[in-house]
Amino acid sequence: MEHNIDLSGYSIRTDLAVEAHELAQQQNDSNIPGVWLQADDSEADIKVTRLHVQNEEAAKQIGKMPGRYLTIEVPKLRDNDTAIEEKVAQRFSVEFANFLQQLGITEDKKALVVGLGNWNVTPDALGPMVVENLLVTRHLYMLAPETVGEGYRDVSALSPGVLGITGIETSEIVFGVVEKSKPDFVICIDALASRALHRVNTTIQISDTGIHPGSGVGNKRKAIDQSTLGIPVIAIGVPTVVFASTIVNDAITYLLGHFGQSMVESKRAYNKLSLSSLPERKEPYTEDDLPDMESRKTFMGLVGSLPEGEKRQLIHEVLRPLGQDLVVTPKEVDDFMEGVANVIATGLNRSLHRAVDEGNSASYTH
Repeated sequence: MEHNIDLSGYSIRTDLAVEAHELAQQQNDSNIPGVWLQADDSEADIKVTRLHVQNEEAAKQIGKMPGRYLTIEVPKLRDNDTAIEEKVAQRFSVEFANFLQQLGITEDKKALVVGLGNWNVTPDALGPMVVENLLVTRHLYMLAPETVGEGYRDVSALSPGVLGITGIETSEIVFGVVEKSKPDFVICIDALASRALHRVNTTIQISDTGIHPGSGVGNKRKAIDQSTLGIPVIAIGVPTVVFASTIVNDAITYLLGHFGQSMVESKRAYNKLSLSSLPERKEPYTEDDLPDMESRKTFMGLVGSLPEGEKRQLIHEVLRPLGQDLVVTPKEVDDFMEGVANVIATGLNRSLHRAVDEGNSASYTH
């Protein structure tokens, strides 16, 4: 059946470039010209995806600015496991140092780190929490440069708050600080929104395209990027919230995936084959995990047979006019934010200051 409903006004928002690329691929049923993508899962528990949007046409297709995006996905990051967090911090520091190198930012360049977000709202407090754990040195370079040893960089940091707290656009505050302190590049840290449950609290994105505060939840503010500040702006973000429409959509997919794998298990048991040969159930479910289209329609009716994009938009269309497309965060967000903020701060301290390494980085965070 062909569906001619115009759902363009109910697009699903996401701050993650990999998700925007996945969505564009689903809608076009093909690869997007001008987008280069490389996935690296050689390290256990960590998947790194490098995505380069090479031109304006590709940017329009996926809805993301031209530039480089690096995504680190760690499903076990939700577990609040110290060993995993240390492993991720080390990988993050290596990847971020390489990112700086690709942009031509050398060790003598001065950095301003901006922790975006509302410190009174836990899932939005990532930026301020990272700034609390950063090793800042600009004051030492200005007041007592002789006390600064080898291997440290000139780093300053700022948590400007949000418009509702200060009454001032965040971009205006950052522009004023940049104008007076004259850093060579800016690092912006912010909480993001995702369109997939399995990426909430498990993913870190780095990009060289700057940032639009609040865009993921429909509260778009003025951009903080190279065009507005005149210097390179690197954005770091972690998805900490998800829309209720995404939860409903993913729940339907998980149900269908569960039914599909149960059907396979029943068939294998009937044929007296060993169940130990079945693949381990894990999220996210892919198209291969789902039952055939006829079975989906039997289980879930018309909704079960809709393509992924139409299903998402239809749920969004139903919930939004009712005011029920809530922005949701997991109940463990307090512990997670503390852990991931420490991961990013540790990684930044190591990548910005050559003198900080695995042996002494704990001395600079809490």
